[in-house]
Amino acid sequence: MLGIESSCDETGVGIVSGTTLLADAVASSVPEQVRFGGVVPEIASRAHVDAMVPTLQRACETAGVSLRDVDAIAVTAGPGLVGALVVGVAAAKSLALALDKPLYGVNHLSAHVAVDQLQHGPLPDGCVALLASGGHSSILRVTDVTADVEPLGATIDDAAGEAFDKVARMLGLGFPGGPAIDLAARDGDPGAITFPRGLTGPRDAPFDYSFSGLKTAVKRWLAANPHAPVADVAASFQEAVADVLSSKAVAACRETGMDTLILGGGVAANSRLRALTQQRCDAAGIRLRVPRPALCTDNGAMVAALGAEMVARGRPPSGWLLGADSSLPVVEPLVP
Repeated sequence: MLGIESSCDETGVGIVSGTTLLADAVASSVPEQVRFGGVVPEIASRAHVDAMVPTLQRACETAGVSLRDVDAIAVTAGPGLVGALVVGVAAAKSLALALDKPLYGVNHLSAHVAVDQLQHGPLPDGCVALLASGGHSSILRVTDVTADVEPLGATIDDAAGEAFDKVARMLGLGFPGGPAIDLAARDGDPGAITFPRGLTGPRDAPFDYSFSGLKTAVKRWLAANPHAPVADVAASFQEAVADVLSSKAVAACRETGMDTLILGGGVAANSRLRALTQQRCDAAGIRLRVPRPALCTDNGAMVAALGAEMVARGRPPSGWLLGADSSLPVVEPLVP
């Protein structure tokens, strides 16, 4: 199975055989986005056009296969930046038509869950997934990653990764913000500043997230304390995000009776989130599955993993009218 990912600023091509990863080639347009302090959709789309063929070639060379050896092709059809998605969908449809191979348009969020199979084996019959990235912060109940994914909660404003990017800019740490804050926080005190934990009151939605207020709190605190140690601010902010993400995910496992939690998305590469979630899962008797950092960020391997699972479970391929859907709901793991 060949998988193509182009939902944001990474052009990813992955090749898998069942749950065995053969190749995971990624080209990023982050260097072109740095001076803008965030992802510019038009730049990302043009970068996908430039990177698609070389990334396909690199993946095939790594896997030791030709395109004609591929049995089927999967592609992210949504959600994501519509222009970026169109590039990937067009490439996948062209390949499928030229090679006479079945085509599977899949959901980006479901793919972040499916990729864990490449490292830890088949998913359990039921689990909870916490997906945290630049565009999404979601808690999902997953009964069948190819057909039955239920959203339990999501961000109502800024996603966790978006908050990392904006706070990093306030601290002068550059873009992307997640790795920069993680690095700076290592020398800081996470208890130095008590930043708010959004939507954690008794009347708030138990599994929804809000990081806009936290971002504003950091901005106001910096205005009042302009000479504060950057490391302490970074560590305290990171602690607030990791605290609310992990606590709600563990609570969702308890409420649904699930004994497995899967952590995915780009923010899942954050060292404090991984450590705190592991600590809380251990205390609650919940098994935590976290893919290695390279599989947490956007990549073609996750799309190939979900596509392979679609084939294994006998799901029908998508039609030739497959299009890009920037707001595709997670309840549709496979796009008809």
